[in-house]
Amino acid sequence: MEPSSLKHRLTDDERQEFEQNGFLIVENAIPDDLKQRLITIVDRLDARHRAEKGLTPYERVNQVDFVGMDEAFLELLDWPTTFPKVWGILGWNTQLYHSHMTVSPSLHPEEKPEEIELNWHQDSDRLNMELETDPQPRVSLKVAYFLTDTRELGRANLYLAPGSHLWNARAKQAADGTEPEGATAVRVAPGTAVMFDRRIWHSASTNVSDMTRKVLFFGYSYRWLRPRDDMTGARWMDRCDPIRRQLLGASTGGNGYTSPSDEDVPLREWIREHAGEEAVAP
Repeated sequence: MEPSSLKHRLTDDERQEFEQNGFLIVENAIPDDLKQRLITIVDRLDARHRAEKGLTPYERVNQVDFVGMDEAFLELLDWPTTFPKVWGILGWNTQLYHSHMTVSPSLHPEEKPEEIELNWHQDSDRLNMELETDPQPRVSLKVAYFLTDTRELGRANLYLAPGSHLWNARAKQAADGTEPEGATAVRVAPGTAVMFDRRIWHSASTNVSDMTRKVLFFGYSYRWLRPRDDMTGARWMDRCDPIRRQLLGASTGGNGYTSPSDEDVPLREWIREHAGEEAVAP
């Protein structure tokens, strides 16, 4: 990583916003040239997947573990405008544990609902049932890179309920599907990144517009959490620097995930060298 990425470190105001609301919007996170290059790759992978699965142009596609599908996605693993904020929240014992590429075309004209449909949920499934603290621990977060414009409603907007990451899951879940209090649609320009806590109540939405929404989701967690994916991105290990290898799951052994040595977590030494000892505590 370039030391210049430190200018994008998590600020005190950003930390407070993330702790209070459970999400953070990073405008102009990726430049236009990278955005266009990624769109070309996404379109190619999406077309291949639809052909293999026999899907129509109107069906939503969510491909998990996409980092292993093209080497270009490695650039976003430690992207300078966002990754310093990731380790600012999770610390240095961090990995990529999940990724999914979502392409949401406009619904068929005859299938468009009168109202936008939502499906409220929290990420991580069993963690929400088996962790008993209140509030539950964060454990992971996602960075979503929006490649297309969602500044207007109806474009398969992401919906979030600010502050809901601090709710007790079993106490607050609305069994009847009622919209959580304070829910809001995320309306952002292409090239924007949205970081959100895995505990926050959120929902995808139907696309009733005339354009396709394309988003890349990178899930980061503590290294001791088992990945949700097969982590096929590890095929790029020999082309990665030590920090990217850490993010792709490299370790000296099982004990290296819970009691890491310097070899296991080169990110720690990088932070120590470039940001100071106080930035790596504890």
